[in-house]
Amino acid sequence: MSTDAVSPSPLTAAGTRFTGKIAVVTGSGSGIGLATAQRLIAEGATVIAADRDPGKNPLVREGNPAVVPSRCDVTDPSQIDQTAALVRERFGRVDVLVNNAGLTGGIGRVHEYDMNEYDRVMNTNVRGPFLMMRALIPLMLETGGGSIVNVSSIGAVTFAPGSSAYPPSKAALLMMSKQTAIEYAKDGIRVNAVCPGLVDTPILGDATDTAEQLGGFVPLGRLGKPEEIAALIAHLASDEAGFTTGAAFFADGGHTAV
Repeated sequence: MSTDAVSPSPLTAAGTRFTGKIAVVTGSGSGIGLATAQRLIAEGATVIAADRDPGKNPLVREGNPAVVPSRCDVTDPSQIDQTAALVRERFGRVDVLVNNAGLTGGIGRVHEYDMNEYDRVMNTNVRGPFLMMRALIPLMLETGGGSIVNVSSIGAVTFAPGSSAYPPSKAALLMMSKQTAIEYAKDGIRVNAVCPGLVDTPILGDATDTAEQLGGFVPLGRLGKPEEIAALIAHLASDEAGFTTGAAFFADGGHTAV
């Protein structure tokens, strides 16, 4: 599976869509979060790398001047408030929020599912994005708006055998995105959801199947690349998507089309 090594995006050269913009990306230390931070930085943004252990973030370790580390476990309201305070005090604005931090959780049918694990999944995948938006939307309101992209999953609309917490959590995040989009549409704040399918990230590290076997479940015949999801996130976060809000975009190699 993937490693956390930093590599240039193979998709595009550096652009300027985010020059002067301030972005917060949760779960930015690996996978889709890391690729998204790279993409935004390549296009001119300063990124607050919000992560449970920002010291392990490859972008932080290499001393990238466009990265500001912030210790932020999205299940901890105090750490979320500290991240929001850092953004306010250092930059006075936030233009983009990418709620990417998430986990799949354990396996089990409803009557067998461990409640501590259920709470862990819901606190990370649902409550965490809610609290991040709650903490940063006030700053967006003060400065004329912004863009929020929530990373949901095809699990929001598909069945996953034995996974009693993950699909419901991602479905909740999808509806939360729509609800928030309508609530703040007239305030210049856009909210959209990206729903990745099987992507070659560390979150698949515990899978018993190989990448090739997992890719066999995808109509395109392969796993997605984190950079491909990051490209979609960057588009939705940019002014190019200025007429897009309350929408869900599936990047799954055709998985949900069959």
